Amino acid sequence: MASKPQVYVGMSADLVHPGHLNIISTAAGHGEVTIGLLTDQAIASYKRLPYLDYNQRFQIINSIKGVAHVIPQATLDYVPNLIKLKPDFVVHGDDWQTGIQQKIRQQVIDTLAAWGGKLIEVPYTQGISSTILNQRIKEIGTTPEIRMRRLRRLLGAKSIVRCIEAHNGLTGLIAEKTSVKIDQQSREFDAIWLSSLTDSTAKGKPDIEAVDLTSRLHTVHDILEVTTKPIIYDADTGGTTEHFIFHIRTLERLGVSAVIIEDKVGLKKNSLFGTAVPQTQDSLANFSFKIQSGKKAQVTDEFMIIARIESLILQAGLPDAVARAQAYISAGADAIMIHSKESSPVEILEFARAYQAFGSHVPLVAVPSTYNSISEDELATAGFRIVIYANQLLRSAYPAMVESARSILTHGRSLEIDSRLTPIKDILTLIPDDPAGLNPLPQRLSEPAVKLNHS
Repeated sequence: MASKPQVYVGMSADLVHPGHLNIISTAAGHGEVTIGLLTDQAIASYKRLPYLDYNQRFQIINSIKGVAHVIPQATLDYVPNLIKLKPDFVVHGDDWQTGIQQKIRQQVIDTLAAWGGKLIEVPYTQGISSTILNQRIKEIGTTPEIRMRRLRRLLGAKSIVRCIEAHNGLTGLIAEKTSVKIDQQSREFDAIWLSSLTDSTAKGKPDIEAVDLTSRLHTVHDILEVTTKPIIYDADTGGTTEHFIFHIRTLERLGVSAVIIEDKVGLKKNSLFGTAVPQTQDSLANFSFKIQSGKKAQVTDEFMIIARIESLILQAGLPDAVARAQAYISAGADAIMIHSKESSPVEILEFARAYQAFGSHVPLVAVPSTYNSISEDELATAGFRIVIYANQLLRSAYPAMVESARSILTHGRSLEIDSRLTPIKDILTLIPDDPAGLNPLPQRLSEPAVKLNHS
């Protein structure tokens, strides 16, 4: 008895809908179906990280009627799996005839031709939109647990994780929603950096840890309420070890993904002042103990403590920075941030080269505020896994607001700046009254008035 024809279907299957089921049903009608399930890395290479991880999506697809096998597809390129399996048919929706997957489609056709295979395209299922489903999920929101572990998932799926600062709910929305298309690929920020500098400045206070934890947590809550992306929290020095333990537990409970602490002691001064102001680096032993204590205090494995090294800022030299990185990793740090105030990335790249020689690695973090000529691709090539744009939103807002204020004073009216302002209608509709799409509460039924007898 002849074996069944082999059918290959590649899919991400993050938000499974009737369109997916229709494709699988069509494929099963032509033979034995193997699903090439795109890995998290493959999906994140051209759009957002999937809501469900690979193992969760595997369980769902593997249980669908008509699916005989599920194997990983590690890239958008079908060719490696096709050459390995040599299927008789590939089944795909007809929505890839244009756009980012057009070239991939042609590669599939050319590869199948080598053994007489055929591409079968299923018409787009009307009324189903993954984009709309994705938007609805964002409107529903997230949970602390899902948000917290998302940063580790991003590190596992992307060559570099892109973060931008937010200092209130509005900037949180900008970080959450802003996206662009480059070469037909969607690009957005992956995570949110809650900077002590921008949080303090937005409150009109200096960046010297003058804003206490309670006040900063109000900002965290404002951002948590309107976003779903992971948050990396700037904890400055972390305070005393005893206080740092409580900070860890509070942030972890809220669903913050990571905290960054810098290895300095005393009154906090912004690092970009360098040696122009008195700044004291903590001892290697004391800071390592703080990391160890923080790791013991956390409840989950998902929460991350990132150690920020100030050696280059304080001109202690590359050997000191390298020694501290090794010690902090041994103490349990989940990632290393190396800081620099130089306008050139030379010393950062020198550290990265030395870092790659370590026997044990954790993700490396860059904050290119001053050495901003370096690209994300160059940082990724050097071995950096997270890039933080630490203060750009606040810095761009301040000159625009000052200019508007000066123009009003100069002209005695606001007409001259009107063309540079967001229309009032757009401001009123920026944030919907019903962000989760819930129906309004039903009106209470009117009841007849009851006259009380007080006699």
